Amino acid sequence: MRNCPSIFSFFAGSGFLDLGFENSGFNIVYVNEIFTPFLEAYRYSRQLLNLRSPEYGYSFGEEGDVTKFTEGLQAIRLRELVKDCRQSTNIVGFIGGPPCPDFSIGGKNRGHLGDNGKISASYVELICQQQPEFFLFENVKGLWKTKKHRLFFESLKRKLTESGYIITERLINTIEYGVPQDRERIILIGFQRQFIQDIGLEIEQGDIIPKGAFSWKKHILYPKEQVFSYNWINCESFKEDSIFPCPDGIPQELTVEYWFRKNDVLNHSNAEHYFQPRAGIKKFTTVDEGDDSKKSFKRLHRWRYSPTACYGNNEVHLHPYKARRISAAEALAIQSLPANFVLPEHMSLTNMFKTIGNGVPYLASKALALTILEFLATDSRENLSGFHDSIKLYVK
Repeated sequence: MRNCPSIFSFFAGSGFLDLGFENSGFNIVYVNEIFTPFLEAYRYSRQLLNLRSPEYGYSFGEEGDVTKFTEGLQAIRLRELVKDCRQSTNIVGFIGGPPCPDFSIGGKNRGHLGDNGKISASYVELICQQQPEFFLFENVKGLWKTKKHRLFFESLKRKLTESGYIITERLINTIEYGVPQDRERIILIGFQRQFIQDIGLEIEQGDIIPKGAFSWKKHILYPKEQVFSYNWINCESFKEDSIFPCPDGIPQELTVEYWFRKNDVLNHSNAEHYFQPRAGIKKFTTVDEGDDSKKSFKRLHRWRYSPTACYGNNEVHLHPYKARRISAAEALAIQSLPANFVLPEHMSLTNMFKTIGNGVPYLASKALALTILEFLATDSRENLSGFHDSIKLYVK
C-alpha cells in the first residue's frame, strides 16, 4: 500500500482512535497497549469489523511498556520497524494518548511525577528518537489548563521543537464533531520540519504552525458556543419507561436518545453488560432525569448530550428512563462508535467501562485524521512519488 500513510499506535486501548484513522485512509501497522484485556478487545473488534491485523503486530504486557521503548533492545527493534515501514510508504505517524489520571482534576493529580505522568514524557522521548513524519498526542484538559501541569506540557513541547518538529495544538470539545458528549481534550500535533519542506508545504520560520495553516475547525459540525447556547432541558422527575418526543429547537443528533436509537442499543451484543447494584435499585429511582450535578449517580437526560464518559472514581451514569446504570452498548453509543463495534462478552464489566471511558470518541478521531490528511494534501506538487495524489483520493 505505497503512499498510504502508516500509523504506529501507542496506548491504543480498544482502538477508538485507531478506528477513526483507519476509516480516514491511514494504515495501522503497529499497535501498542500494555493492558492485555484492552488489547484482546482491540483484536476482537477488528476481527468482527473485517479489518486486517497490523503488519508489525502488537506489543502488550511487559513488552508494551512504553517507558522501556527509549533504550536497549526495544528501542532498536522499534527503530528497525520504522525503517522497514519507510521502504513501502512515504509517511509514518505516531499517535497516542498516554494514560492521564495524573493530570486529571478528578484523578490522582500527581502531574509529571506520577507513574502515568512519566509515561507522557516517555512517549515524547520516543517521538524525538524515532522521528516519525508526524505525531498526535492526546490528553485531558488538566494538562493544558492547570498551571502546575501546564509547565510540564510546555517542557514537552520544547523538547519536540528542539528535535525538529513544528507543532500546533487545540483544546477540543468532542461535541463539536457530533459526539453526544461534553468532553474536552488537549490535542497536540507536530510535523517534521524537513518533511514539510520536502513535500512542498510553505511554512514560515518558527516552531508553531501559523494560525489558519492547519484547519482545526474545518470538520467542526456544531461550534461549542452555539451548542451550549441552545435551550437544553435541565431536569425532570424520573419515570421508568416514560416516553416523550424530542423538543423543538435543539440538535437532536447530539442527544443520548438519538444515539441509543441510531445504534439500536437494546439489540446490541453488549446490551446486557451493565453493573447490577448490590443494594437494589431504590437509590437509582430518586435521581431526576438529567441530574448530573453530583460526583456519583449522574442520570443522563434522553434529549441532552452526556457529560464526559468517565466511569471510574465512583462516577456512575444512570439510564435516562430505566432504573439501572447504562450498558456497555449505550456507553459505546455515547462515544459515537459505529453500531457494529462490539466488545468481547467475556471481558469484565470493569474493563469494559474503563476502556470505553479512556477512548477517544470515534467521530472526533475521524475528524482529526481527516484534518491531518488535508493538511498534507494542500500542495499539488508530486515531490514524493505521487504522495499528494494518493492522499487526495482519501480526502475527497
